[in-house]
Amino acid sequence: MTNQKSAMIIGAGIGGLVTALQLDRLGIKVQVFESVEEIRALGVGINLLPHSVKVLTELGLAEELDREGVRTAELAYYNKFGQLIWKEPRGMDAGYQWPQYSIHRGKLQMLLMKEVQRRLGEHAIKTGHHLAEFEENADGVTAHFVNRKTGQTVGSHQADMMIGADGIHSIVRKAFYPDEGAPKYGGRILWRGTTDASPFMTGKSMIMMGHVDIKFVAYPISAPNPQGQSTINWIAELTVPDGMLDRTDWNRRANKEDFAAAFANWKFDWIDVPQLIEKSESVYEFPLVDKDPVKQWAFGRIALLGDAAHPMYPIGSNGASQAILDSEALSRSLQENVSMEAALQQYEALRLDKTTSIVLSNRENGPEIVMQIVEDRAPHGFANLYDVVSRQELEDISTRYKKIAGFDKETMNAGKEVKS
Repeated sequence: MTNQKSAMIIGAGIGGLVTALQLDRLGIKVQVFESVEEIRALGVGINLLPHSVKVLTELGLAEELDREGVRTAELAYYNKFGQLIWKEPRGMDAGYQWPQYSIHRGKLQMLLMKEVQRRLGEHAIKTGHHLAEFEENADGVTAHFVNRKTGQTVGSHQADMMIGADGIHSIVRKAFYPDEGAPKYGGRILWRGTTDASPFMTGKSMIMMGHVDIKFVAYPISAPNPQGQSTINWIAELTVPDGMLDRTDWNRRANKEDFAAAFANWKFDWIDVPQLIEKSESVYEFPLVDKDPVKQWAFGRIALLGDAAHPMYPIGSNGASQAILDSEALSRSLQENVSMEAALQQYEALRLDKTTSIVLSNRENGPEIVMQIVEDRAPHGFANLYDVVSRQELEDISTRYKKIAGFDKETMNAGKEVKS
């Protein structure tokens, strides 16, 4: 690209901010628009898998990730009685060339926001700009913005292309799929919180316990403080068939009484689940939702990215990582094509089928299916795990998901692209 091109990114979440850094590296003039008036460090813990960490490392963010996150050492699955089903090393402990990180989502977003402002300028992110409508012509895209609270017009912006990174409730997506409707409820509610507590297992372990109808996930998102306590991110999940009837907010404060009793007996010598729940100051609830995969993301000079393109269940620690991989594919496509429209079509071709496979795999519980297999075959626990499920079956499930999600170790370390 000889003449400087311009892009506007709708949404200053993780996907949008990483994309801004990617496009800036290509010499594209970038403006990011965000609905909220103030970006704050909200949310709880997320995981960044090695393939996304590779991308962030190439963007020069390795030191920041090490400072803010925890290098995940292992992942372990247990049944509801605290019996071990499967354990595997993760990140560099597993032999990857890049770590896996557990990190507070808000801290990651703030880290990325500051980096965008440092590299692109203080005014690269416009807050309080909610996308109202847009139109496209042969010369580019014009977007019109309002203040979401007041409804007042706050201006228009024109660019050569527009990337819709505006999340599961994407305005950009809705313009192309007006009849799609609300996100699809998966029949479960997730309650999420953080608790300062003594680290468990290696101190860098991620654990999942239970099965489809009742599950608990926990992992540290900070190094131990002087008192020896880490911030433990946890998720309690229950099947609630009619859970969407009175839940229109996807991130609202919740009452522990709604779910804590189901985990009252989950106290083991290596983790005390009732105590983690009890000591958490704030708990938020999230219905388990996604959307059906669509057949097109690129529309001329406009494309979808991240949750706007492929909202998925938070299974397999994959949502943020896939948005980051989208940004890499978009960058590569723009480098390899003179035509912006052709670049966006190539980006779609690189990513759409892969993420569709992940969305559908996550609906079948992805790698977490090992817990349901054991529950189905041994609902009262087991004396010998391998009487219930073979090691080979467990290994095959783990390996298959890594290939679907794009972080097969041998392929990654060899520098090849992982085929879905």
